[in-house]
Amino acid sequence: MIRCANRQIMAVEARSRQSFARHTHDDYGIGLIVAGAQRSWSGRGAVEAEAGDIITVNPGEVHDGAPIGAGRAWRMLYLARPTVAAIAADIGEDGKGGAADFEFTRPVLTGPALVRRFNLAYAAQTDGRSDAADAAEALILLLAGHIGETRTLTSSPPSGLMRVRTRIDDDPAAPHPLEELAQDAGGSRFQTLRGFARLTGLTPHAYVVQRRLELARRMIVDGAPLADAAAGAGFADQSHFNRSFVRRYGATPGAYAEAAR
Repeated sequence: MIRCANRQIMAVEARSRQSFARHTHDDYGIGLIVAGAQRSWSGRGAVEAEAGDIITVNPGEVHDGAPIGAGRAWRMLYLARPTVAAIAADIGEDGKGGAADFEFTRPVLTGPALVRRFNLAYAAQTDGRSDAADAAEALILLLAGHIGETRTLTSSPPSGLMRVRTRIDDDPAAPHPLEELAQDAGGSRFQTLRGFARLTGLTPHAYVVQRRLELARRMIVDGAPLADAAAGAGFADQSHFNRSFVRRYGATPGAYAEAAR
């Protein structure tokens, strides 16, 4: 088991030849077979999954699992019901489903887009470097891929999305919770996240981070101490600031400050 910052989420990474008898989980489970293959039975049918397949399980759903061949390795995210219900209800404002009846309809799914979203969500929950906003956005997008994402999405009005971008641009150091941005945009969190990404190429939180980095860079160029630049730009954690700065500019804040002198 891997601890996650969100206490309503548990991550598991395992490699085993063990056959598991029929059992249930209290939480939703979504995972990836990373090596080998397995055969399993559930209320949704008997299936086989191999490396690269996404596997799912619903709360209370009886299922089992046995390796095919030498064994298999997998990663799972177990999501508490309130977490999934809140996201499903939010996405449901798009007319795509609601919290009360949310369930994974297929025990095994394939597709590079789903795998990519799972890997991003898993990393955001377990790598210890992603902040809460990154993790929340990745989880929303992961579940959206399992709630009829092929349907036409209702976009927020462009004027609403422009209000969101202006709010961030005007004060990037301020807190910008997705819930408040969605209110400004006049849509749900999901609508705002997807619409803003289409408008700017970045999710709202990623856009906030980029604007904060630019603000911090300007402060460094103007001679501000590194700690003051980080705090003044809205970074509460110095290590997160340093990592983000290196990813953006290819140098540490200290090296950048030396070069700017």
